[in-house]
Amino acid sequence: MAVDVLLGLQWGDEGKGKIVDYLAPNYHVVARFQGGPNAGHTLEFEGKKHVLHQIPSGIFRENIQNIIGNGLVIDAIVFQKEVLSLDKYAINYRKNLFISKKAHLILPSHKLLDAALEQAKGNQKIGSTLRGIGPSYQDKIGRMGLRVGDILSPYFQQKYNQLVQNHKIWLDYLQYDSSSLQQTEPLFWEAIDFLKTLNIVDSEYLINQAINQNKKILAEGAQGSLLDIDFGSYPYVTSSNTIVAGALTGLGFAPRHVREVFGIFKAYCTRVGEGPFPTELKDETGEKLRKIGNEFGATTGRKRRCGWLDLPALKYAIMLNGVTQLFMMKVDVLNTFEQIKICTHYKLPNGEITDQIPYDIHLAIEPVYQTFEGWYTEIKHIRQFEQLPTQLLTFVQFIEQHVGIPITLISVGADRAETIFR
Repeated sequence: MAVDVLLGLQWGDEGKGKIVDYLAPNYHVVARFQGGPNAGHTLEFEGKKHVLHQIPSGIFRENIQNIIGNGLVIDAIVFQKEVLSLDKYAINYRKNLFISKKAHLILPSHKLLDAALEQAKGNQKIGSTLRGIGPSYQDKIGRMGLRVGDILSPYFQQKYNQLVQNHKIWLDYLQYDSSSLQQTEPLFWEAIDFLKTLNIVDSEYLINQAINQNKKILAEGAQGSLLDIDFGSYPYVTSSNTIVAGALTGLGFAPRHVREVFGIFKAYCTRVGEGPFPTELKDETGEKLRKIGNEFGATTGRKRRCGWLDLPALKYAIMLNGVTQLFMMKVDVLNTFEQIKICTHYKLPNGEITDQIPYDIHLAIEPVYQTFEGWYTEIKHIRQFEQLPTQLLTFVQFIEQHVGIPITLISVGADRAETIFR
């Protein structure tokens, strides 16, 4: 059986957690392939809200294998808390949760480095979540990182001390206080002991074994395509490949096994942190979007910047990922807007009109909008596509015509039941 890949097409926060939870019953395996504790996948069902950071979003479904792939970086302290929080739901994570030996570890000193490096950038800061993710990926690329499999080695303490010593040299150079390590290191070692009690596996073999057994697999991404380290709005990006190619390297399966690519996007746009955002609304409309959409980071609590839907950016992400189906999220947030806009093109500083993202997206880009009549009615109770308001159907049809991909799922509310599948 093939692998379906589900990922975000914007700057993250598109609603991937809800959709993975919604689709999970159709799969035997749900596997995360990149990112770390900066991810915040929100699930809501039976009147309760759940936020997952490193654990795959299929964990609340019984008898589904959940795999944390080699492409992730894991904060053991955060991970322990996250796993133990599942106890109150009687979830058998010792049976259904598997961690790749090749996933890299975030050390307490990585977090200090993250803060020190961001502080050193001054006005050029990129808006890091300060979770230690960037420095951990840097050590991975620099071939000196520590992996989950290393904790099983009798020499792990020695390897840890050596890497932390390297970090302290950098912290001293950056004149950043590292004394807090004395408080956080005991928590780290406690979390490492807990991690040892879980299923630490060669996940690439586990994934390919599932493929050979004709099991259905859903690969779950984090962040969004416009934050990809290679194709995002560099340098205001994350430290991993968030596009479909990252699923291959982050889990270890061949391209021929990819079947469907589900691309998730909001009916508007949001972004957390610094970086270009052509359709950003710094006015009452943007504030209204933020308030109604509850646009605050699930992990950081930071305000999300809000703006209208950006079709040039959406088409770019669809192209990079080979998207086969589109899922449109948070449509209900637009219920009370009399007019809704979609950016169809960019006007560049030289006057050129284009529907392509320029290399230097930091230019003063002026969005070219098309305005639509709002539907101005509640839709969360609707379960059939044809029953949606005419204005919303026109909105959907316009997007489909411009991007050339069908919108097969529409989210009309936060709960898993408030979903329309065409």
